[in-house]
This record gives sequence, structure tokens and C-alpha cells, in this order.
Amino acid sequence: MMENNRFKQAETATWIGIIANGMLAIMKGIIGWIAGSRALIADAAHSASDVAGSFAVLAGLKTAKKPPDKDHPYGHGKAENIATIVVAILLIVVGLEIALSSLKLFFEDAPVAPKGIALLAILISILVKEILFQYKYRLAKKINSQALLAEAWHHRSDVLSSVAAFVGVFGAMLGQQYQIPVLLYFDPLAGLIVAVIVIKIGFSLAKQSSSVMMEQVLEQEEVQPFYETVSMIEGVKNIDEILARTHGHYVVVDIKVAVDANLSVAEGHMISKQVKEKLLTDHDKIKKVFVHINPYQSDYDKSKVVL
Repeated sequence: MMENNRFKQAETATWIGIIANGMLAIMKGIIGWIAGSRALIADAAHSASDVAGSFAVLAGLKTAKKPPDKDHPYGHGKAENIATIVVAILLIVVGLEIALSSLKLFFEDAPVAPKGIALLAILISILVKEILFQYKYRLAKKINSQALLAEAWHHRSDVLSSVAAFVGVFGAMLGQQYQIPVLLYFDPLAGLIVAVIVIKIGFSLAKQSSSVMMEQVLEQEEVQPFYETVSMIEGVKNIDEILARTHGHYVVVDIKVAVDANLSVAEGHMISKQVKEKLLTDHDKIKKVFVHINPYQSDYDKSKVVL
């Protein structure tokens, strides 16, 4: 039930983002064209990429909530990370397109300053996108959703790009009013800054998700609470090895524990069952546990334990 509620919250948040971004992209695109603002048109393209990315996230969430099956015994949790990588690629592509279109303006005749209405559209965009960022960022942390976190940072990149666009448009307007030609280039310069911000965030998101896709194990300090939980279980003589890795929004644990060599197979199995149940009960982020039983050796070198 809790798992279904988690996905429901994530999907609702994603749909809110799709509607808001769609309206912003249309508004900024139309006003950017009317006002003649390269920075605002670039910002509109950024919002449009948010919509495409959100649909990828929806598809990832729909797949991730499927239960384990014969072909996917560990579950489908990594679908969220695949969606995150899709969002990251979209950001990088959009960023490169914005950069190229903005650079071209530096080799053409002096641009005309955008109309003042562009500033109003940018301010509305900044307000809406910051609200979306705060909402999705907090929810992503609460339900541990990498895909939703990627969406949140996509919104924050829109805020940063809109701020850059505002400075560019305002600077260009000042340049035209006071006859300062160099300031007219602030608008395309802002478009270039927007592109750099977008590309940087795209690479950052791709790097984060790639580490999960490659099944990188958790750091020792993250595994330590699991070690302490198992150490308290009666019958566990030693923890020979713990390997924990993220699988989407949850953690999969492989653990080797040593028990008295004189115990029966049934008794050893009972201890392994307790280890599994205790880890699942005490740590919400753990969804899968695989326990291997070793015979305990009194002269075992505990310094060789792998966390």
C-alpha cells in the first residue's frame, strides 16, 4: 500500500509539472517571438524539454512500480533511473541547440532589444518554476525518487536560465534606450549562459543515474547501520561480508553471515530468515535481501570483513 502511494504521489507531481511547463512554454514562446527576445525563446525551448522529460519520467514510474517477475527478479526499480538519463540527454541536446542559436547572433548585425513584455513573462516563469522545484524536490527526498529529483533540478535549471534571460533582456533594453551598442548583445549572451546551465545540469543528472545503473555499492558509512542491525541477532557469530547496492529507489543487500558450524541446516536457515526479516523491518529503503550462511571459525580474522 505504501509503495502504491509513493508512485501515486510521484505521478501526480509529474502531471502537475507537465501542465505547468506546457503553459509556460507556450506563453514564453509566443511572447518571446512578439518581443523579439532570443533569451526568452531559448527559455521556452527549455520549458518544452521539461514537458518531454516529464513524459519520460511517467513512463519510468509506470514501469518501476511493477512487481518482480521471472525476467526481473530484483524488480523494475531502475526504470526510474533510465527515465532520469532520458531527461539528462534532453537537457544536453536542448542546451547545445540554444548555445548554437545564441552564438550565431554574435556574428550578425547588432540585434534589436526585446520589448518590455518579455520581462513580465520571465518573472512569471521564475515564480512558477521555483514553486515547482520546491514542491518536487521535497517530495522526491520524502519518497526517495531519483526520477522526480531529476525533474526538480530540471525546474531549478529553468529558474536559473530565466534569471539569466531577465538580465539579458533588461541589459539589452538599457543598451537601446541609452544607445550603448554592447549592451544589445546581453540578450544572446544570456541565451548562451542559459545553455551552459542546462548542459551542466544534464551531465550531472546523467552521472548520478549512471552510478546506479552500474550497480555501484553503497559507501561504508551507509552500510554501517545494516551491519549493526545484523550483529544484534542471536546466533550470528560473525558478518563475513555485506554488499548493498541501489536498485532504483530501493536497496538490495547481499550478506554472508557465519553461524555455529554444529547447527542443523534448519537452524541455520532460521537464522538467515531472521537476518532477512530484521533488515527489511528496520530499514525501509531495503526491499531485497539475500543471505548466505557460512560455518563460523573461531580463528576467523574479523579485519577481513567487507562492508
